[in-house]
Amino acid sequence: MAPTNQVLIKESSNVRTLILNRPKQLNALSLEMVSRLLEVFHAYEEDPNVKLIIMKGEGRAFCAGGDVASVVNDISKGSWKVGADFFSKEFTLNYLMATYTKPQVSFLRGIVMGGGAGVSIHGRFRVVTDNTVFAMPETALGLFPDVGASYYLSRLPGFFGEYVGLTGARLDGAEMLACGLATHFVPLEKLSLLEDALCKANTGDPTIISNIINEFSNKNPKFKEKSQYFRLKTIDRCFSRRTVEEIISALQKEADKNMDDWISWTIESLKKASPTSLKISLRSIREGRLEGVGQCLIREYRMVCTVMRGEVSRDFFEGCRALLLDKDKNPKWKPSKLEFVSKDMVDRYFAALDDKEWEDLKLPARSNLPSYAISKL
Repeated sequence: MAPTNQVLIKESSNVRTLILNRPKQLNALSLEMVSRLLEVFHAYEEDPNVKLIIMKGEGRAFCAGGDVASVVNDISKGSWKVGADFFSKEFTLNYLMATYTKPQVSFLRGIVMGGGAGVSIHGRFRVVTDNTVFAMPETALGLFPDVGASYYLSRLPGFFGEYVGLTGARLDGAEMLACGLATHFVPLEKLSLLEDALCKANTGDPTIISNIINEFSNKNPKFKEKSQYFRLKTIDRCFSRRTVEEIISALQKEADKNMDDWISWTIESLKKASPTSLKISLRSIREGRLEGVGQCLIREYRMVCTVMRGEVSRDFFEGCRALLLDKDKNPKWKPSKLEFVSKDMVDRYFAALDDKEWEDLKLPARSNLPSYAISKL
């Protein structure tokens, strides 16, 4: 594939800095970007002259997610299999990053959502800052937290992952550091100094890299006054329930005792989301707790192909219409209520597709992995 100006590459001795470069689209990942990143990550792994990869975004966002509006547009012109090609490449890239033999440092300035989390959270070092905003907002779009999110959300403390994945809650840098989505918090004004220091050190040794980032880090960034991190006990009480219906009912009981902005926002977010998305997302995160990152991605690929095929529900197309295209923010979900989404309907998202031309995601074989990567398998 020819180089693309959507991914810029800076070389400094043995360090490669990859810059996501669609600032007007908040660096939303196109097929061109995903293909190029996949090619570059494969090449750098084999290249002894590359020791460290730095990832960052041009402009005010790291990456606002996959360019799902383009995916929906492509599907409407042809077949859902065009979309399958995008997700197959994206999930393969996520797997490569999760099991990479060389350190990746991601600078998460500004927005990090959906697919943007997929190209950063799986890497070794995730540096957040004062203006970082993280979310997995897929249930509001008729999708589900994908890109391996069922692996990393299910490993957050308690049931915080279910809360973040089902509600689309936005986390700041301090909250990301506290829950483990980030490894370091570096103040905005020190980010470029840190980048210079990493390039100057010119090393692929994770211990040295970590020590360098620590020198610029704030170890205990302050939570904002109304941080949802202060609500962990309530989150665990409610989001540990077996079904989405039971989670909402537990939240309503909490609201009866003490209604405030956070509880009402949480209930409202769940009520606005696609009922089908909520049910498949909860099951996906629960299954992810017991699976390696590869198994999570293979299962999520089955799920996303079922979503795009649109036979069980067309909520993804309706969500994209309401939020991204017409922007009336009033999706008409079908089924419209949780009780109309049967177990059989949910099961279909987790089964192999009944299509002769379709096959499960084939992830690349990995060898000589560091213990950090082996632990994810």
